[in-house]
Amino acid sequence: MSTVIDGMLSAPAASEQELMELESKYCSWGDTVHYLEPPKFFERAEGHYLYDREGIPYMDLQMWYSASSFGYGNPRLNEALKNQIDKLPQLACQYLHSEKVELAAAIGRLNESRFGQAGRVHFNVGGAQAIEDSLKIVRNSTGKNLVFAFMGGYHGRTLGASAITSSYRYRRRFGHFSDRAHFVPFPYCFRCPYGKKPEDCELYCVDQFARNFETEYNSFWDAKAGESEFGAFYAEAIQATGGYVIPPAGYFPALKKVLDERNILLVDDEIQMGFYRAGKFWAIENFNVEPDIIVFGKALTNGLNPLSGLWAREGLISPDVFPPGSTHSTFSANPLGTAVGLEAVRMMEEENYEEITRRKGAYFLTQIRELQRRYPKVIGDTDGIGMALRIEICQEDGYEPDRELTERIFVEGMKGDLDARGRKTGLVLDIGGYYKNVFTLAPCFDMSEEEIDLAVELIEQLIRRCAPERI
Repeated sequence: MSTVIDGMLSAPAASEQELMELESKYCSWGDTVHYLEPPKFFERAEGHYLYDREGIPYMDLQMWYSASSFGYGNPRLNEALKNQIDKLPQLACQYLHSEKVELAAAIGRLNESRFGQAGRVHFNVGGAQAIEDSLKIVRNSTGKNLVFAFMGGYHGRTLGASAITSSYRYRRRFGHFSDRAHFVPFPYCFRCPYGKKPEDCELYCVDQFARNFETEYNSFWDAKAGESEFGAFYAEAIQATGGYVIPPAGYFPALKKVLDERNILLVDDEIQMGFYRAGKFWAIENFNVEPDIIVFGKALTNGLNPLSGLWAREGLISPDVFPPGSTHSTFSANPLGTAVGLEAVRMMEEENYEEITRRKGAYFLTQIRELQRRYPKVIGDTDGIGMALRIEICQEDGYEPDRELTERIFVEGMKGDLDARGRKTGLVLDIGGYYKNVFTLAPCFDMSEEEIDLAVELIEQLIRRCAPERI
């Protein structure tokens, strides 16, 4: 080993300042670490708390973008990982192991019972990579490279996933995306792009989408051939990075009817909302729609080891149409990930997480709606389904987005000096939304009502600190 590296590794643990200097020189800033300046170091995680180098706890209300729904350091899932490390820590994905087969079968059988469709599962390591695999299946099945996606939608930052993610910011510096999706307005009723109200709009947004197929001169449809230029519609049933936006109940059935009439596949992105985050195993189940493909990741392994995947109905993924070698990743179906994923699915089968997440989520929503009632000059909208909740921060009129105040509240929570009933603590929030003015809450499923009360108290402290003139 070189003396330079050997000297570094044998030296005493670096101070936080020394680590910051090393990070500023040797770490890429191309990830999201520097969204907060200076970046925050954490030393330990347990339950729904992170702990900094001084031992100060930070209540986490975003749980690693919903990847750790079952709590940091979940003993049962940790044990599954440790057992697999001792038994089968590595295996090339060209070979089989039992956990891969059992996990695929569990998801396949569940989907067959939910949607009445036989299908197969293909694994990968990250959500964006699974999106890439789904794009291959769409192209292979339809022969088309163009797809629809939603404004406000997020599907990842690989080149293919960026092409179907609506934010131009993720594409701007990386050349021309000739297969960029056609982006359709999402039914964001609080900020309806058509200026309608949900109580009397009669799903005007679906009608507007359907009109694109009325004539070939609207560019989407060749009536003579009976064929669309677009192969699929990529959708998050509940928009995640877009601000946990929940569509009206009838929206997806109406949209699916249009898609079926035009032979356009529905690809359901469950990477952030899957595995009971939205009160059902899949968020799309809340809307009585049967997707053609489901993409999943994050919470499948509680964040312990990267594993993602997709389920596709049999006609799209059978060996006859999607043969060996159609797609591949070295670490796909890795045995550490599948072992944890299988144990997580077993947990979900043993506990009634639908009831748990709906009950606790309803309680949390009641509490934040009370906050909205008390602070109407700060909070413009609150909503939630299961344990996916949103708080939209607005100007004093209760509507205009207030990005600056949202950022102040976020930064203040990361200082670690809030009063948690006599205990010094911090609060970890995540900012999303079209205008970066929404706190997207993805709390741990194990939070008690008392802990939810404390979380709301901490949010109220932040509001009172950061917007005293609006109280």
